[in-house]
Amino acid sequence: MSDESWYSERLYDDWRQGFRVTRDIYRVQDGLQDIRVFETPGFGRVLALDGVIQVTAGDEFVYHEMLAHTPIYAHGGVRSVCVVGGGDGGMVREVLRHAQVERVVLVEIDASVIDLCRRYLPMVSDGAFDDPRLEVAIADGAAFMRDGTERFDVIIVDSTDPIGPGAVLFSQDFYGDCARRLTDEGILVNQNGVPFLQGGEITDTYRRRRVHFADVGFYVAAVPTYVGGVMALGWASPSLRPRAETLETLRARFAAAPIPTRYYTPDVHKAAFALPRYVEVLVTA
Repeated sequence: MSDESWYSERLYDDWRQGFRVTRDIYRVQDGLQDIRVFETPGFGRVLALDGVIQVTAGDEFVYHEMLAHTPIYAHGGVRSVCVVGGGDGGMVREVLRHAQVERVVLVEIDASVIDLCRRYLPMVSDGAFDDPRLEVAIADGAAFMRDGTERFDVIIVDSTDPIGPGAVLFSQDFYGDCARRLTDEGILVNQNGVPFLQGGEITDTYRRRRVHFADVGFYVAAVPTYVGGVMALGWASPSLRPRAETLETLRARFAAAPIPTRYYTPDVHKAAFALPRYVEVLVTA
């Protein structure tokens, strides 16, 4: 097999992963990002932005389920959700599975990402963009949080890594704006990198969030595409109550409002907050 039949992701200086490409579907440099969609035999369709894998049809359910359902079931009464990033539609798909959610705002900086994902990766959003509860705002996520006043029960930051345009979504000012935009028992969650390879992200975001929230922590999920060990998902809330909910309470909420999942369960939810020791060390560094 020639090199031209493989896609090599080079997010890290000392680590690469490769995907065998059976068909190139789409590629463009739109002035904001280099966007590529291609087909693979193992992971299905793949979206890459600026040379970094963002989503694959094969394993996206792990990431989207854990970022969406964990805060929603922990909260227990979510009515409004804001998703920053997530133009592929997978996150809003999972949020909108919850019938009690009345309003979802998706804030995406690049309209072309939404357009191409609806066209080339429709299996990821699975009709979510047609749900009347969804409002799409084409805007910079940091500015949206800074300039607005509407409060949300859950804010999900489905961003790229803290390099380039995504860096501002990991700043202390951004977390402060998110804190202001949450309801009294609201929850902020975000993708926080792979601790084994991106340990500094854990330490930095913990320090930046704890200035603004009463409860700050992390939970983990095993997403095959995001190589190098478990992936960390950030957690922050002005209230100590949601993260402390018992397994029995989570099971009762899931039984009362069940949704189809392939990774998330109440037991996985509770266990995900038990961090490996090397991650705990990064939090206290």
